[in-house]
Amino acid sequence: MNALIIGSGAREYAIGRALKADKNCERLYFAPGNGASEKLGVNIAIADFEALADFAIERDVKLTIVGGEEPLAQGIVDVFRAKNLAVFGPSKAAARLESSKAFMKNFIAKHKIPTAKYIETSDLNEVKRFIDELSPPIVVKADGLCAGKGVIIAQSAKEALEAASGMLSGDSFGNAGDRVVIEEFLDGFELSVFAISDGVNFIVLPACQDHKRLLTGDLGPNTGGMGAYAPAPLATNDLMEKIKTRIVKPTIDAARAEGMPFTGVLFCGIMVVGGEPYALEFNVRFGDPECEALMALLDSSAIDLFYNAAIGKLSEAKPRFSDKKAVGVAIASKNYPYKSSDPAPITIADGAESENAHILYAGVTKGANGELLASGGRVLVAMGLGDDIKSARDAAYDLIGKISFDGMQYRTDIAYQALR
Repeated sequence: MNALIIGSGAREYAIGRALKADKNCERLYFAPGNGASEKLGVNIAIADFEALADFAIERDVKLTIVGGEEPLAQGIVDVFRAKNLAVFGPSKAAARLESSKAFMKNFIAKHKIPTAKYIETSDLNEVKRFIDELSPPIVVKADGLCAGKGVIIAQSAKEALEAASGMLSGDSFGNAGDRVVIEEFLDGFELSVFAISDGVNFIVLPACQDHKRLLTGDLGPNTGGMGAYAPAPLATNDLMEKIKTRIVKPTIDAARAEGMPFTGVLFCGIMVVGGEPYALEFNVRFGDPECEALMALLDSSAIDLFYNAAIGKLSEAKPRFSDKKAVGVAIASKNYPYKSSDPAPITIADGAESENAHILYAGVTKGANGELLASGGRVLVAMGLGDDIKSARDAAYDLIGKISFDGMQYRTDIAYQALR
């Protein structure tokens, strides 16, 4: 079948790579794609949702996969479904589980899904009173979408109040900070757990761990993600069963009961404290770069998985995942995440990629002579595979040694949690 992927990052490139390897995929389109995605399919310059849906009808696209949170929050799935098109992703109503942190926290509190103690408010005085009840660190979140950067871990009550004040004033994240969520800090370890659902049935994928901080040693500012690995060895069978029964299933069931059946992929940001899982956040799409690791491990038909989820027949999908381990390392541009960087030519050594190492492209464009230029924040992800985490990480960093562009930066300790 023909397929369309909405988005332009390494996440969408990884999904496209999995579809391209599927014998059931005939033609593949990206909207808008990036400077390298035409290695896999055809880029189309259409942004309007109605026009995209019409394009899908004209080109006999049988499956559309929405990569990022913004089009989901804006209702692209509703537009496609109104035209009887199969689309992988949640409705605008269900996407509020990510587009509004206040909605998400109230939703899981209502349905008794374990989470941190919190308030959501637009009143700075209420913020101050609640902060005074907490012991630092204190978590401060802007309510709306902030490209993965709207969460502050404040080390003091003063810092928490300043962060909340900046959000509520609009100085930090514009309208996304009109309301804030203040949470107690849970001290444990984090997991990224993804569940694919058709609104009734769901499949939990191998657990991942990602690395949000910019710099080696978990230093520097939060980013969209500097690397990830899967499966996470801390995700024991017993723990995954708790996550499935206490968090994933109640969320899918509650969404359906509230008239917004959740279809697509539900990301559960989990904090594990004393062996017990708590839901920190939900996203309504694959994480980036966790998606890249999961797609590298998928050992069965990607179309079968996504299409059956989109049409309500997930029970017919039988996904298999490789026994290998995957480690992905993001390579960012010189000024990321502070400001844009000048485009820089990318040099990749001949034969750099192999059976156990490949590149997933994100912030790249084509130069006048067809050369690839580093032009975005996170430019690409080097993905390594191996029989264990160490060999997978070695494969990723060996690949990075064969890539160069001016100002490239990356962490040198991805997957350290699994190896220490």
